[in-house]
This record gives sequence, structure tokens and C-alpha cells, in this order.
Amino acid sequence: MKLLPELTDFLEGLSEPHILFDAQYRILAANAAYRRAFSPDRSVIGRTCYEVSHRFQVPCDQAGESCPLAQARASGQRERVLHLHHTPKGEEYVDIELTPLRDATGEQAFFVEKMASLKVAHSRSVARGLIGRSPVFHHMLSLVARVAPSMATVLLLGESGTGKELVAQAVHDASPRANKPLVVVDCSSLPETLFESELFGHERGAFTGANTSKAGLVEAASGGTLFLDEVGDIPLPMQVKLLRLLESGTYRRVGSTELRHADIRVVSATHRDLERLVGEGRFREDLYHRLSTFPIALPPLRERRDDIALLTQALLARVAPKRALSVAPKALALLAEQPFPGNVRELRNLLERTTLMCDGERIEAEHVAQALNSGRRSAGPAPVSAPAAASTAPVTATSVGPGAPEPTAPSLQALALAALRERVASHTGSRAELAAALGISERSLYRKLKALN
Repeated sequence: MKLLPELTDFLEGLSEPHILFDAQYRILAANAAYRRAFSPDRSVIGRTCYEVSHRFQVPCDQAGESCPLAQARASGQRERVLHLHHTPKGEEYVDIELTPLRDATGEQAFFVEKMASLKVAHSRSVARGLIGRSPVFHHMLSLVARVAPSMATVLLLGESGTGKELVAQAVHDASPRANKPLVVVDCSSLPETLFESELFGHERGAFTGANTSKAGLVEAASGGTLFLDEVGDIPLPMQVKLLRLLESGTYRRVGSTELRHADIRVVSATHRDLERLVGEGRFREDLYHRLSTFPIALPPLRERRDDIALLTQALLARVAPKRALSVAPKALALLAEQPFPGNVRELRNLLERTTLMCDGERIEAEHVAQALNSGRRSAGPAPVSAPAAASTAPVTATSVGPGAPEPTAPSLQALALAALRERVASHTGSRAELAAALGISERSLYRKLKALN
């Protein structure tokens, strides 16, 4: 115990929240940063860490959570986990790094925990950011927390509508580059003839119409993060130019001989199977390995149904901000039954339709059923009690391929494309107005129009 006063003095001078506890989980010291962030009104000294942080009566590993202390005892070294902690602001995701300290006999006698709230994700309904608390969401978030502070290249893999741009924003916001720009490159909307110029910039006179010099998106992202969305759509001739940037960290503007240095961190995303594209010769293998230093799989909504209630409240606040809408339990149950091949984006669109069906302040199951039926072209409404009965095997990106069952006709994707074709045919305004009317981004609209040829 002679070491304890020196340790407490050292921890008190640290700017990040730290606590010191013993092998029985009892908190022996908590520095000022911890007291401000996690316990401004109540002392934690003498209480167990699991009772303070989780309100558990037993250690985390006995309550279904990962316990960094138990992991440190097994490994004999520093351990890191992501936990949901009770804080004065409610439950928050907290990144924990635990370091064991040994006594003179070599036994682990004390443990120091450094804590950092993960501001980019939430376990409750908020205005923006990532939302969820299901196990698969928690796992994805733990990977984000691990990779964000580094310079590693991140590849986000997931179906359309799973929130890849939000996760890219989370990686950026949790990195040391958070105060610099995050620049998004929509690779699917850039024609091959403009890709190099848009990415690297060009000099005056480099090509017809280049009346002035122009900085590219790489230069715009200097000091920050370059997010390559739908990287699987990059044409093969352009892939080698991107590879050169990733390998050397340098590039040239179109029409210039000057070599420029790129101070960027690259995050990319795709809904395509890049390994299959590599096998088919449509994506460079060396570029794939450069991009996938740290791959993160984004779970589809059907694998995180426990998050639908949280997402519903958050999305309702976005699609109907002036209405204080509540959702009946049966309506939530009906939402949870849906396959949602379009994932969170589809849930958002469904909820926006639902709010238009509801005149009061409480969304009932019949409002959800009406919104579901308004998006179908089949004859007759689906029963309220089982709206997903005809969609038990939806056609999704993961169910198409050799040996997969033949899709039912018409598929949900075909219905969506047919509805979009009708909407486009009747629309007389700009593309931006059409995207706003559909509740999607212009980039998403461009991809849908591309699917319509």
C-alpha cells in the first residue's frame, strides 16, 4: 500500500478520467477528471467499479459483459473494452483501457482504468450520430473505437442503407483529425473522364474547359479524412491512380509535373463483394489490400432488431420534428417484424409515410400497416397482424448468387425501381428537388437512377 499515495498524486494530474481499484474491484482513488465527467455529485471511493458503472451486483463477466480486469488476469497485460456506463447524462458508450500493476511479489495488486466517452455513438434517441445497443452494433462500435485513433486505412462493408457514411463520420470524429475536414467522394457518381481531375485537381489548360487551376478533393481533405464512398464502382483505369496515392502518399494534378504530398487518412466503403470483384478481374487485388487494412462489417437492420425501437424514436424526431409522437407497443412490434432489405434508410422512409397516416400524437399498428401497404403494388392490404408474411424470404444483396433460391416476382427491389421510374417520369423539377421529395441524398438518387439506366 506504500505505492498508493504516489499513484493517486500521479492520477490526479492526468487530464483524462482515471480510477484506481484493487483486486476486489473496490475503487481506491478517482482523479478530478473522472469526478467531473462521471461522478460530480457522489463519491465513488470504497464502492465497486461494476456497481458504479453498471449498477450490477456482481462483476461484469458474471453479468454477461466483458470484464477488463478478468481479461487482464488471464493475459497478464493491458486490456481494452467498450462498455455502456451509467453517467449523469444517462447511459454512454465508454472506451476503457485497463492497466494491471504488480506488487513486490509479482502479483496483480492494483488496476488503473482510463476512460473516454465515445461521443459519436449513443444508446438512446438523439438528434444525430450512431444509435444502438444490440450486441452486433456494440461489436461494430468497439472496432470503430479501436481504429479511430490510428492512421490505419478503414474499409466499411455493408448493404445499402446501413449507415456507412455515418460510421465514416464516427471514425473521423473519434480520431486526432476531428478538427480537420471530412471530405466525401461519391465514386459511383463520378464519370471516368472526370474522376482524376475531381480527385487530384487540375492545372489551367490541362484539358478543354480548364480555364483556371483547381484543387482536388485530396487537397481539400488535407489534414483530415478522405471518405471514398462506393469504392467498388471506381473504373479499373482509375484504380491504379488511387493505388499510387495510397502507396506513396503523393499525387499530381492533371496537367502538372509537380509532385504533391497528401496529408490524409483514407476511409472507404462499399456494398459490393470486393473479393468477388477481385476474382472476376474487375477490382485490383493490390488496391483491395491497401484499402482493407482494417475492415469493419456493418450489420443489416434485420440482425439488430433490438435497436428498432431506439432508431424509431430518433428517426421520428428527424422526419417530424414539430410533432411529439409516441409509438404504441403493437406498432413497434409490427415494425420489428419487417425484413427491411433497405435497412435504416428504408425504416426512415417507412416512418415518414407513417407520420402522414397518423393525425394524432400516437402511432398505432394500423398507421404502420397503412404505410406498409401504400408502398406495395399487390392487390389488397396485408393483414395488420402479419404484414411480413409475404416477405419471409426477401431478396437482398446477401441472398443472390449461385445456389440461392429464385426470387419471388415481383421482388421488393423490382417494386422499388418501378415506383421510382413512375416518380421520375412525373417529376418536372430538378434532381435536388426530387431527392428531397424522396427523403434521400442526391448521391443516393444518382445511384438509383443509374440502376434504372
